[in-house]
Amino acid sequence: MRAFIFPGQGSQAVGMGQLLAEASREARAVFQEVDETLSQKLSALMIAGPQEELTLTANAQPAIMANAIATLRASGVDLASKANFVAGHSLGEYTALCAAGSISLATTARLLKLRGSAMQEAVPVGEGSMAALVGADLAIAQRIADAAAQGDVCTVANDNDPTQVVISGHKSAIDRAIGLAKEHGAKRGIPLPVSAPFHSPLMRPAADAMEQALADAEIAAPAVPLYANVTAAQVKDPDEIRRLLVTQVTGMVRWRESVLAMHEAGVTHFVEWGAKVLGGMVKRIAPDARVTSVVTPDDIEGLLKEI
Repeated sequence: MRAFIFPGQGSQAVGMGQLLAEASREARAVFQEVDETLSQKLSALMIAGPQEELTLTANAQPAIMANAIATLRASGVDLASKANFVAGHSLGEYTALCAAGSISLATTARLLKLRGSAMQEAVPVGEGSMAALVGADLAIAQRIADAAAQGDVCTVANDNDPTQVVISGHKSAIDRAIGLAKEHGAKRGIPLPVSAPFHSPLMRPAADAMEQALADAEIAAPAVPLYANVTAAQVKDPDEIRRLLVTQVTGMVRWRESVLAMHEAGVTHFVEWGAKVLGGMVKRIAPDARVTSVVTPDDIEGLLKEI
């Protein structure tokens, strides 16, 4: 069995999509549709930068999605016949739903543009922060977060794999957590270059904005089940997908559990579209699984020989 997986924020880089656009009419069509939908030359920003503008949450989220969908469409692979499940890390969940025909490309682009803006605006710059706890599992990370909170918000945001958990919350609490990391069993805490405390209760204003937007969005049942971030379980019902996408804004991304659940359901091959980020996590979670990361036209050719 096979799962198609899609990356989250942080996988953006200047030059993304350029080789695809040069090689594939289908990829160019994706970039053009996203540009027209957003009334923005996002594809030019992806190819030429500047990096600091591409990294802005409101740009990075639709850009990462567009790049992954362009990669998939350039491959010509029929998802419904080649994948048993889809999943995505944070914003990648929207990409997964778009890939599986649940949400149209234009609607996905609009939702992610709004999501990025709403998440950025939810907390004043400088008040929130995130950190990666290296060499920490979920239990260690939770202990560190609890010890560092001291009345502030400090919560587990991403359970990425058995060796890396990300925490999120007030900057003062995250700074304390970094200082406490070794004392509580982690190798170290590393502040992340983000401007907002994603996947924490501080994102409530963004969740409210997404609830309103998703209520009006057309969502169909995906061609194959989605493993949802906040439950690490299969979902196909459109109303349940809406609810979980809202919950995801403030909830923990249960990526480690999602990969384990897919592996236990029989998935032996994970195909990552648009980046080479999730593959390493998958191998640390399910060492015997096969992972293929597809970014370039050459990667696409290699994949087509595999499947």
